[in-house]
Amino acid sequence: MTSEAVKKPKATPPPIETAQTPATPSVLEFDGKPLFNRELSWLEFNRRVLDEATDDSLPVLERLKFLSIFATNLDEFFMIRVSGLKEQVAEGVGELSPDGMTAKEQIDEIYKRLRPMLKRLVSYLGENVFPALQQEGITVEAYSSLNAKEKKLLDKYFHNNLFPILTPQSVDSSHPFPYVSNLSINLGLYIEPNRAFTQANLKHLFRQKRFIRIKLPPTVPRLIPINERAGRYALLEEVVSANVAELFPHMKTSEAFLFRVTRDADIELREDEAGDLLRTLERELQRRRDRFAVRLEVSAAMPEKMIKLLMSGTGLTEEEVERVDGFVDIPDLMQLYSLDRPKLKEKPITTIVPTPLQKKENIFEVVRKQDVLLHHPYTSFSTVADFIAEAAEDPDVQAIKICLYRTGKDSPIVNSLMRASRLGKQVTALVELKARFDEGNNIEWARRLENEGVHVVYGITTLKTHSKVLLVVRREKEKLVRYVHLATGNYNPFTAKIYTDLGLLTANEEIGEDATSLFNFLTGYSQQDKYKRLIVAPLNLRERLIELIRREKRNKLAGKEAKIVIKVNSITDSVLINELYEASKAGVQIELIIRGICALRPGIKDLSENIRVRSIIGRFLEHSRILYFSNSGGEADEIYIGSADLMQRSFDRRVEVVTPILDPEIKDFLKETVLGSYLRDEVNARILQPDGTYKRVSSRTKGGFDSQMYFVGLETPT
Repeated sequence: MTSEAVKKPKATPPPIETAQTPATPSVLEFDGKPLFNRELSWLEFNRRVLDEATDDSLPVLERLKFLSIFATNLDEFFMIRVSGLKEQVAEGVGELSPDGMTAKEQIDEIYKRLRPMLKRLVSYLGENVFPALQQEGITVEAYSSLNAKEKKLLDKYFHNNLFPILTPQSVDSSHPFPYVSNLSINLGLYIEPNRAFTQANLKHLFRQKRFIRIKLPPTVPRLIPINERAGRYALLEEVVSANVAELFPHMKTSEAFLFRVTRDADIELREDEAGDLLRTLERELQRRRDRFAVRLEVSAAMPEKMIKLLMSGTGLTEEEVERVDGFVDIPDLMQLYSLDRPKLKEKPITTIVPTPLQKKENIFEVVRKQDVLLHHPYTSFSTVADFIAEAAEDPDVQAIKICLYRTGKDSPIVNSLMRASRLGKQVTALVELKARFDEGNNIEWARRLENEGVHVVYGITTLKTHSKVLLVVRREKEKLVRYVHLATGNYNPFTAKIYTDLGLLTANEEIGEDATSLFNFLTGYSQQDKYKRLIVAPLNLRERLIELIRREKRNKLAGKEAKIVIKVNSITDSVLINELYEASKAGVQIELIIRGICALRPGIKDLSENIRVRSIIGRFLEHSRILYFSNSGGEADEIYIGSADLMQRSFDRRVEVVTPILDPEIKDFLKETVLGSYLRDEVNARILQPDGTYKRVSSRTKGGFDSQMYFVGLETPT
């Protein structure tokens, strides 16, 4: 590696060996409960997202964004996790969670904790965000408050853009309760016939009052412009409600009320019985719409009689009904985030391209000389996209192989792969069809790639391929040279702008050999069981991490330096947690940076008193995975990056790849600058307490060290 100077900001964080942890939790006596509940820990994570949303120091559109993230997270939580618990209850499954709770106990506790959070959400939106937007001239106005001219404008909009689309559905003896699609926005109302206008031969149809469901079209924006330039909007549902009589001429219509249904969205595949995974998944996606309802959101003003009807029609109970005294489906408000109002958002950051890659020099020549570390979003993702584009055009490149998990809708990377195939290169793409909520998008990309001659593989039976690996094979001087990109995040240009992730470009021969073996396993089911450098799940990732943890324990007991620092999204695997407990009991200092779910309980005497856990929730979604083991200190220390979280699914049901960092300068940068910064963070950090609550290190208004902003403009070592 070349030894050019690395630019550093004025306030350089200390190395992790000397970093102090503010707000260290007090040590508690062990009460016999070594683990936190997975679902409740996730709720606490989403509570931290809500804390960001209600931070008045943030620009108002950023607060709105976090409110939307909170609500979207919650939708997915109900669609997957709560639905799974409800299914366990319905089927009489008596198995307890690792922390000893039944499925019913978990559901009860979820609702107990969730309802105050929802009340806070609605209150903050109505009392803080909307007034703050109004001060900036952005208003969502009630139809009833508009003048005659404005109402006429919206009525015209209804007639031209909505009336032909809307399809009212009645409920009566010949029309059963209609299917209400997942997360759709609907209006419920009653209609009564006006018998004075009823034709004699149709009187039998108009004898009774009927309930009507109207689904609001998802293709129409929820916020309809009154004067878009002035930032004035009306709500779609209010425009429809005001004009609903057009749908029912000569009839009496009641007030219309909003409701929304959340359904189970988990897909269960018997892959061992699926002859064609792609077609099977397509069928399952169609069947997803028929899954059972798990939540009903209704306008708080909705009459109880109508709520009971909706409950009966959806099969839901009173416990599963959420009466919303405010805006329903907050993510729809993200329409406002697209407004050109830069003062109401965070200032865009300036991304950089690593210095060696800024030169006219061929990118392969650069990577052949040195490993290159990429740190997104601070390092531009164009570096990765350009690398693949250059590989596609380079006449010396013979083959490109890649794992695609989430790619986005308009992917330059996929376009480059198709270009490479058209130019005669051997291109292989493992497209993971089972990437949750991206299944349809990945099916579309898979078909397009196949049509361009790309060799497409649909993942591994019974396993989800979550690894982020790219292999480029290039002929150089009668020799084939392998270039590898290994990452913690997806090949997705959009998420690379808002997620923090790491990537490594390397021409290391052993890593290249391992990448080749990995793809042989993924595409040809080779029984590769030995890798020289890479650690691969489900082969040996858990076992290897256990070895590394136990080595730190042995070193501590031998009087040597021992320290573990781990940054991942979640930790729930009880086997690995127990190993960390054993290391803690031996005196090993363990720092965990866990953004989301943490089943490990820190600060318990004689169990985890040497373990500290912090969560970083800030402008960017922390997504990078880094594992550091001191190994007696000095140059023998080891650091790894990869795609895996510390969860049972990552170890046993996914293909994950973790790579060691071999370059000394990159290793030091990750250890001292990256991990050191997270451990010093005073703005975005919250410390997990032994009782499961989190305490903020410092208020954002007080200033202090911000790890995310520290990385802006910071070069990776080159």
